Amino acid sequence: MPVRIDETNPEQKVCFFTVEHGEEIRLCSDLTVITDTDKAMSAVDIEGQRIYLTEAEVDALTVAGAKDGREHVKADTGDSVV
Repeated sequence: MPVRIDETNPEQKVCFFTVEHGEEIRLCSDLTVITDTDKAMSAVDIEGQRIYLTEAEVDALTVAGAKDGREHVKADTGDSVV
């Protein structure tokens, strides 16, 4: 799981993201979860780097205070699995 949430301070929960060169640390309330429509995946952007997340990770982040900016992705063709 590339994200870990420290909930020891309920007023300011902190998120730790595993990235290529270590870890990025952010307040959960400063984050916005987005939808990458090209990949049909949820992600957060940190310092210009897009970190893709599972739906379980997104749920944990939004419960911890991250803003939910996701869009619903809809199929354009009849044979799509989305």
